[in-house]
Amino acid sequence: MVKGVWPMSSTFRARDPQFLVVATPLPSLPLPLRVASFPSHLGPWTPGLPSSLRFRAPGRVPISLPRAVSRRRSPRSLAPPSPPTSICDRPADSKIQRWDEGGRVPVGFILGSRLHMPTTPRSRSQARTTRPWILSGMDFADSRRKPNFTGKIAVAAALTVLCIIVLKQSPTFSGTSVFSRHETGVTHVLVTGGAGYIGSHATLRLLRDKYRVTIVDNLSRGNMGAVRVLQRLFPEPGRLQFIYADLGDAKAVNKIFSENAFDAVMHFAAVAYVGESTMEPLRYYHNITSNTLTVLEAMAAHNVNTLIYSSTCATYGEPDTMPIVETTPQNPINPYGKAKKMAEDIILDFTKSKKSNMAVMILRYFNVIGSDPEGRLGEAPRPELREHGRISGACFGAALGIIEGLKIHGNNYQTADGTCVRDYIDVTDLVDAHVKALDKSQPGKVGIYNVGTGRGRSVNEFVEACKKATGASIKVEYLSRRPGDYAEVYSDPSKIQRELNWTAQYTDLGQSLSQAWKWQKTHPNGYGLA
Repeated sequence: MVKGVWPMSSTFRARDPQFLVVATPLPSLPLPLRVASFPSHLGPWTPGLPSSLRFRAPGRVPISLPRAVSRRRSPRSLAPPSPPTSICDRPADSKIQRWDEGGRVPVGFILGSRLHMPTTPRSRSQARTTRPWILSGMDFADSRRKPNFTGKIAVAAALTVLCIIVLKQSPTFSGTSVFSRHETGVTHVLVTGGAGYIGSHATLRLLRDKYRVTIVDNLSRGNMGAVRVLQRLFPEPGRLQFIYADLGDAKAVNKIFSENAFDAVMHFAAVAYVGESTMEPLRYYHNITSNTLTVLEAMAAHNVNTLIYSSTCATYGEPDTMPIVETTPQNPINPYGKAKKMAEDIILDFTKSKKSNMAVMILRYFNVIGSDPEGRLGEAPRPELREHGRISGACFGAALGIIEGLKIHGNNYQTADGTCVRDYIDVTDLVDAHVKALDKSQPGKVGIYNVGTGRGRSVNEFVEACKKATGASIKVEYLSRRPGDYAEVYSDPSKIQRELNWTAQYTDLGQSLSQAWKWQKTHPNGYGLA
């Protein structure tokens, strides 16, 4: 077999003595072309090849050449005709046709300069005689050389290394997530209900204080918009992750604990409306009491020994004396307060067992208002829940026209103006109390604290402050008492001030409502369409 590389020229003549012209049955071939020798017994000469062939593009690109005219070879018993001794002895338009060894497929044409062939035919049993062809003006290259596998492997290896380097820069590349391992100097806190009103503010504070946070929320009351705000504020890898899960699913909860290395749990997740609890008591017992048991079991199984539990002053019911201290008897009068007290009892019973060395802080807080002072987060209750929820949400809903007026349940209580008296605590102060409780928690110790301002305000006082903060004329409608409500509740915060060095800072009711109203005005549709 003889091989050759075509020179970089555009037109070749059949009788040009400097070049060999090859055509194949294929419509095009890449350069270089392979030139094959033609034994004498392979087929007759057939006239008709054009005198010139044109190459369409320079270099190693496809070229277009005429196909061979197929002619079946004579039967094997017949001797093939002898070709002339030299191609160039034939006319300029002569054509050479050959077949493959099966004798059927035409392979190509050859025109060239003095390509001598044997003058006598030979049988198939005879060995072929190979004779060198002298192809002047052509460079020869072995197109059948082995592919450059070494080079290809080197390129593939280089690309692989590059991909690994890029992936290693990704925070999710490592075999184990940073959330799944303990790190010295980093406290990883699980915040249940972290997409909710209080939970999202607590997460913001924890992240600001360099904690690592995992939020678990089923978004039944929380807002994914709040989570997105937090993610934008703290985009650094290993700071915040969100897990969508229901704490009522014990398998899911256990899986979360098995895949994450938590140092502490702040358990906020709960439905928390007194009026709703009287209408759906079983839901409250399941969501609050049962889910707290599930979380506690997972903590025990995975050796997570610090719990900050979000409880409520509703566990006290309607005490005989005011203000409320931590030793005030707990006699809840609604399913919400009862479910919270049951959860407290489960936690306290577990801490008394020999198997527990848990650090527990139970915070019983009062009516929460306000929003982040920098306007990053706020209260965004679902419209259908505004009447059941916090009075602040209902008041802002009326000011925005989302609900028709403000409905006050009861104006005949034994109070100064006949409306209920409550202790309103700003959410920023409440979150500060949680962080200080986490910082002061000790293994094997239980702390129970009231979180309030120590001052009670009536519902009428609150409504007037809300009108002033919003500048809106809010229509007020008085209804009959709501089941489960109590006349007067406010705290004595002396213990938390003494033991945790915590004191409420945002005690001006009007200021807290004004700050919350700023967020409400810029987020009339909550987080969704703001």
